Amino acid sequence: MLDTTFALVVVGVLSIACQYLAYRVKLPAILFLLLVGIAVGPVTGTLNADSLFGDLLFPIVSLSVAIILFEGALTLKFSDISGHGKMVRNLCSIGVIVTWLVATSIAYLALDISLGLASLFGAIVTVTGPTVIVPMLRTVRPSAKIANILRWEGIVIDPVGALFAVLVFEFLLTQQDALTHTLYAFGLTVLSGCGFGAVSGYALGTALKKHWIPHYLQNTAVLTLMLAAFALSNALAHESGLLTVTIAGIMLANMKGVDVDDILEFKETLSVLLISGLFILLATRIDFASIQAVGWGAIIVILGIVFIARPISVFLSSFGTDLNLKEKLLLSWIAPRGIVAAAVSALFSLKLEEQGYQGAELIVPMVFLVIIATVILQSLTSAKVADLLGLRSPESNGFLLFGGGEFARALAAEMKNNDIQVIISDTNWESISKARMQNTPTYFGNPISDHASRHLDLSGIGNVLVLSPYRQLNPLVLTHFVHEFGKESTVLGLSNNDKNKRESHQISENYAKKLALFNESISYAYLIQAINQGAVIKTTTITDEFTYADYLNEYGNKLVPLICVSDKRVGVFTTNKEITPRPGWRIISLILKPNGNEIANGNSNSNGNGKT
Repeated sequence: MLDTTFALVVVGVLSIACQYLAYRVKLPAILFLLLVGIAVGPVTGTLNADSLFGDLLFPIVSLSVAIILFEGALTLKFSDISGHGKMVRNLCSIGVIVTWLVATSIAYLALDISLGLASLFGAIVTVTGPTVIVPMLRTVRPSAKIANILRWEGIVIDPVGALFAVLVFEFLLTQQDALTHTLYAFGLTVLSGCGFGAVSGYALGTALKKHWIPHYLQNTAVLTLMLAAFALSNALAHESGLLTVTIAGIMLANMKGVDVDDILEFKETLSVLLISGLFILLATRIDFASIQAVGWGAIIVILGIVFIARPISVFLSSFGTDLNLKEKLLLSWIAPRGIVAAAVSALFSLKLEEQGYQGAELIVPMVFLVIIATVILQSLTSAKVADLLGLRSPESNGFLLFGGGEFARALAAEMKNNDIQVIISDTNWESISKARMQNTPTYFGNPISDHASRHLDLSGIGNVLVLSPYRQLNPLVLTHFVHEFGKESTVLGLSNNDKNKRESHQISENYAKKLALFNESISYAYLIQAINQGAVIKTTTITDEFTYADYLNEYGNKLVPLICVSDKRVGVFTTNKEITPRPGWRIISLILKPNGNEIANGNSNSNGNGKT
C-alpha cells in the first residue's frame, strides 16, 4: 500500500487523467473512473479506500454526495420545467415505484439473496444521477424537451431514490413493529429534510440578496452553511440531509434577486473533484469474489432493469403528457446510474454487514455492475438511437450574431447559404424586423437576459460574434458566453481601436483578447461605412488552381476574410493566429468596392483562428 499523502495525490492525478480522457473521447468520465478504481484497487492492490480513510470514509462520502446534490439543485429553475413538469413528477414517483418493483422481483428471482436485500437493491438502482446524465446529454444532444426532462429527473430522483432506499433499509433493520417504525422514520425524514431545506435555502438566499455576506466569503459561507444544514437534518432524522440540500439548492436557484452564478461555478469545480475522487475510491472496495458469487444472475438483472423496468416506468409516467412515441422511446433508453447509487450502496452494505445480515456483501458489486453496464451501453448507443429517432440536435457549430445591423444581416445571409446555422439577436426592433424579412432566425432582446435563458433556443449554437454598436452591453455578452460555451468556443467581438488612448482609458488585457474578430483594424464603424459604400459579402472556393495566395493577391487591400468553411468545421478569421485555407475550403469575405475604403494594415497577412 502507498503512503497516505502519496495515495491521495495519486487519486487526484488519476481522476484528472480520467476526466481528460473522457473529454477527448466524449464519454462519461464515470466509466474511466470506475475502471481505474478497479485497476488500482482489487486488481493490483495499490489502493484501498478503507485502509486509506478508515472510519472517516463514509462521513467523507456522505458530505461529498451532499455537495454534489446541492450543486445539481442550483441548476434547477422552475422555468425550465414548464411544459413537461408532469412527466418529471411522474418519473420521480410512479417511475420510482415501477423500477423498484421490477428490479426487486428480478433480483430476488435471479440472485441468491433474500427478498429484503432484493428490495434494498431495487430501491438503490431507481436513481439515475446528474453526474452521468449531464455528460451524456452533452454528447447525445437530444432535443431541448428531452434534455430538460432527463436533467430534472436525474437531480430530483437522487434524493427521492435515496430516501426510498432509507425506507427499505430502516425496514430491514427493524425487528419488531416494523410498519409503525418505518412509517415514523420516513415521515420524520421527509419533514426534517423539507423543513431544514426550506429554512436554510431561504436564509441563505436572503443573506445573499441583502449582501450580508462579503463577496469574497460567499462561496465558502454557502458551502459551510449548507453542510451544517445537512448535518443537523441528519442528526434529527437519519439520511434526511440529502433532501435538505436538494430543497435548499432549488430554493436558492429560484429566488428573485439572488445571483448564484459565482456559487454555481465554484460548486461545479468542487463537484468535479469530488465525483472523480469518490468513484475511484469506492471502486477500490469492489471484491471480485463477491462479483463471482453473483454469477450469471447479474446479467439477467441488468437486462431486466434496462429493457423492462425503464420502458415500463417511462410509458406509465407519460400518460396525460404531450410526449410522442419517439420521445418516449429515447427517454426509455437513457437512464444510467451514478454516484448516489454507488455511495448509498456502499454505505448501507457496510452497515448491514456490521449487523450480520447475510448476503449484504453482494449489494455493492451488483450496484457497480449496473452502473458500469448502463454507462457503457447507453454512452455508446444513445447518440445513434437519438439519430435514428430524429431527436438529436445538430452539433454546436452554429453562430449567434449579437447585433442586427446591415453588415450582420448580410453576413448571416451568406452563412445560411453555406449551410451554417445562425441566429441574430438585437434589442433594436427595426434590425430584427429586417433580419426576419430575409428569413434569418432571430431573437428580439438581450441574449443574456433571464427571458433569453427561457426562450432563446441555442440548440446547435456554440459560437458568438458580437457585431453590435452597444459598447456597454458588448463586454457583458462576451463574458457571459465565454462562461456559457467554454473557452474553446469562438466568442469574439470587433476591435474598438483604443490602442492610442491613454493607458488609464484602455480596456483590460483579458477583454482585449476577445476583440480580435476579423482584423485589428476592423471596427463596427468601418463595417457600416464599407457596406454603405457598396461592399458586398460573397463566398469563394479555394482550389489547387486558385490558391489562397492567389485569392489575396487578386483583391489586395479590397478584401476582408471573415469566415472559412471546410468539410467538417467552420472557423473565423482573427488577428491572433495565422491560418492558411486549403483547397476545397470556402472563404466568406467582405469585398470592398474598388473606389471604397481600404484596410489600413492590408490583408496579405490576414490571420485566422478557425476550428478547421
